[in-house]
Amino acid sequence: MKIMRSTRATLAGALLLAFLIVNATPARAQLFRSTAKVGTTAAQFLKIGVGARALGMGGAQAAVTGDISSIYWNPAALSRMQINSELTFNHANWLADINYDFAAGAMPIGELGTFGLSVISMRVPEDIVRTVDFPNGDGRKWDASSIAFGLSYARNLTDRFSIGFTAKYIRDAVWSEAANGFAVDIGTLYMSEIPGLTLGASISNFGTKMKLEGRDLQFNYDPDGDIGSGPSNIPSDLRTETFDLPLTFRIGVAYEITPVEDIRTTFAVDATHPNDNTEYVNAGLEATWKEIIFGRVGYKSLFLRDSEQGLTWGVGVHYGIPNVATIKLDYGFADYGRLKNVQYFSLGVRL
Repeated sequence: MKIMRSTRATLAGALLLAFLIVNATPARAQLFRSTAKVGTTAAQFLKIGVGARALGMGGAQAAVTGDISSIYWNPAALSRMQINSELTFNHANWLADINYDFAAGAMPIGELGTFGLSVISMRVPEDIVRTVDFPNGDGRKWDASSIAFGLSYARNLTDRFSIGFTAKYIRDAVWSEAANGFAVDIGTLYMSEIPGLTLGASISNFGTKMKLEGRDLQFNYDPDGDIGSGPSNIPSDLRTETFDLPLTFRIGVAYEITPVEDIRTTFAVDATHPNDNTEYVNAGLEATWKEIIFGRVGYKSLFLRDSEQGLTWGVGVHYGIPNVATIKLDYGFADYGRLKNVQYFSLGVRL
């Protein structure tokens, strides 16, 4: 009983924090304007959400259950998956012809909890190296890539309260330089006494700093500037700065109702606090008929300063093969204003 009271108090405090963020005064908003710190963290690809369902709902997923993409948004929700295992693959046509992919698998193992594996990959297409002397290319080519591998674990501590973790290895590479890091995501989920109401909170990318290293930063140095005296050609490295990971705190509320038979509707709202930007809110709605046909709409990054993000929507079809598997096809679309749009495609299999 004491544990339950403590859990409720913690979630109530988190909800109060979210309320204060959303209802910030103009004076506080002006304070945020001077301390946004945009562009001060590494591994920016970790801030790109995963899953066509999540994108269609505006990225409001901290308290939403029933989808394996929660391994990214709130790992605690993995423990509330159906008893079967699930696999998913997600591809996004990201901005500037960048390819963004996500793959994950999760398996419940009885009372031990639920285990999951995930990988996020982002790739910039290869291009020629241009310089002032060779604006059309000097014969070399460059590319960039980012990748993160995650190992997740989630468990129901009570019939209403769940907790989850994800440990991640992260790598950012640009041409011949690369930065490596490690991080952990922590999430909690609470199924309230009010039927259909769920509360969730997560902290993502809490970990090490990242620093670029590689052969193009290495050179031979002559400390005296005179090859005829003293040591020469000393192997040296250019020193690069270290950068934090994009730490993100999310708290969300989801409410699920069945207004008429065979129709389920889920409303979700998240308040998000990143360490390199102003606070913002995501909101979304999902409606489904017999858990087969899905329609979604949302709004992403409300109150985020200078944001090009906004309206999102998506659709999905989940087809069950009796005694075999359920095939899940989902599509998501997000308007990015002057940057045009982003489209997500997800294929999932629930065994």
